[in-house]
Amino acid sequence: MNWKFWKKDTGKPKKKKGALREWGDAIIFAVIAATLIRTLFIEAYVIPSGSMESSLLIGDYLFVSKMNYGARMPITPVGVPFTAHTLPYTNINSYWGGLQLPYYRLPGLSDIKKGDIVVFNQPIEADSPYYRPVDRRENIIKRCQGTPGDTLSVINAQVYINGKPSPTAEHGEMQYIVQTDGSEINSLLIDELHLSDMAGIDSTHFSTNTTVASANKLKSYSNIKSVTPAISARGVSDPNNPVYPAKYPQYKITPNFPDYKWNVDNYGPIVVPKKGMTIKLDSLTLPIYGRAIGIYEHNTLKVNGHDIFINGKKADTYTFKMNYYFMMGDNRHNSEDSRFWGFVPEDHVVGKALFTWMSIDSTASFVNKIRWSRIFRGIH
Repeated sequence: MNWKFWKKDTGKPKKKKGALREWGDAIIFAVIAATLIRTLFIEAYVIPSGSMESSLLIGDYLFVSKMNYGARMPITPVGVPFTAHTLPYTNINSYWGGLQLPYYRLPGLSDIKKGDIVVFNQPIEADSPYYRPVDRRENIIKRCQGTPGDTLSVINAQVYINGKPSPTAEHGEMQYIVQTDGSEINSLLIDELHLSDMAGIDSTHFSTNTTVASANKLKSYSNIKSVTPAISARGVSDPNNPVYPAKYPQYKITPNFPDYKWNVDNYGPIVVPKKGMTIKLDSLTLPIYGRAIGIYEHNTLKVNGHDIFINGKKADTYTFKMNYYFMMGDNRHNSEDSRFWGFVPEDHVVGKALFTWMSIDSTASFVNKIRWSRIFRGIH
């Protein structure tokens, strides 16, 4: 009797894989490995807009860590690899929404801290016309200003957390009104001081977005009469540029939506929701927190007269199931952020921006397209 039947027969010659089979195996392995790395460890990201200038520039390529805050497990796992929400050059979904898993995040190295630059999914894409699953919403990047439980205010463009001024980004930008003697600004000076979004007001005034340091340097030139921050007046809402919650007035009890008298430079105070925190629901709080209750925490929220119903039951309080964050761009007057669409739920968080590995200036000449000074530069 052969007691070695379990041993592999080395006498038979191995069947050699064909070239097509070998290529197929290599591609499958590469896709699986890359997917695991992007899901659990690190992912590349490119800055598409100027909302974080000059901390981050359009054309900066970043590495975003999934480990810092804990990797989020896929919620819509069935889809085309390496695509976000639509197939390239089409409007066809790149995922199948028929299978959606519960939100779960692996343990991370730290919690999100105030001042962190965070990549997260765009919360507003939960609404019409997108209705995208959480992990298939567009990735955007902002700086965390408020963490769960914080009371946040913006007073004359200065952020306050729990009554104390919060550090302003060193290279952050805002809009200034510049008065000249009527002469033109040298184009080399515009590039040197990174004067962006320039717009003429009249023959001697123009507006521009730039840093505090550049604004101070601009004042030193003889043809510049004044450089003044363009800050909206306190206690006045701006109907032409409404902020949250007036921009999305779905949740109201009284016939008229409350006028909080908030604008981009004077906002709040507002309490950032924290898991387990209970709030009173009334005509002033429901417009602020209704979106989180109804959309992000998947409750059925209805108002009947002056009564609020959550999942069919009358409610005058609500206890949050998740932590939330208040995110703002460093380019304060050129950023769609929490001032416009409210809080960022924890299940939208993708990761922490670590460093730029490449930076390309699409407006520069061929020789100067690569910003060499920004390669492998840490993000703060």
